[in-house]
Amino acid sequence: MVVPAIEQERIADEQRLVLPGRHSWQQFQAMQAWAEDIPGLRIIYLDGCIELMTTGKAHEQIKKFIAILLEAYFFEMGIKFVPAGNATCEAQDRGASFAPDESYCIGEDQEYPDLGIEVILTSGGIGKLEKYKRFKVREVWFWQKKQISVHVLRDPEDAEKIRYEQVAKSELLPKLDLALLEKCIQIPDVSEARAAFLKGFRA
Repeated sequence: MVVPAIEQERIADEQRLVLPGRHSWQQFQAMQAWAEDIPGLRIIYLDGCIELMTTGKAHEQIKKFIAILLEAYFFEMGIKFVPAGNATCEAQDRGASFAPDESYCIGEDQEYPDLGIEVILTSGGIGKLEKYKRFKVREVWFWQKKQISVHVLRDPEDAEKIRYEQVAKSELLPKLDLALLEKCIQIPDVSEARAAFLKGFRA
């Protein structure tokens, strides 16, 4: 299958393709079925726009580092959580389908996560926050240029006012030192990174 693209970017072995035109949900589902046998291919749908993305080793390493450190924090702080990983958030009536890089329910399990995390190594991409808003994900973190930006959902029950606001620290995890987390994510050895992180927030 030849995939036409109006956007294509590459970092190492990571690629992003956005298909031109507006596509129906049925066309999207057909493409999902076609992509089932292609390892590592992710498909995002938002209001008729379809994006195909493959992730490289650097992307996967960063997302796993974030997960390892964040889960260490949950256990250390006694925070009850349910890891949802990159489980797909999808609903035709919301006009969206996507999978976070990592996600968590804080407290009890639920249909959609409280926290979504995305690692961004390339520019572009469709509806980075809009797609999360469709599922009322309470907080979204973006790792980009070695920093974490935190976006908190506001007015979730008001269709006119619902939006994300960028804030300085997590409201779900107010005691988390984001600067420490950012620093430790960049330590090449994961065992050293975890040890430094635990030592840092225990101090």
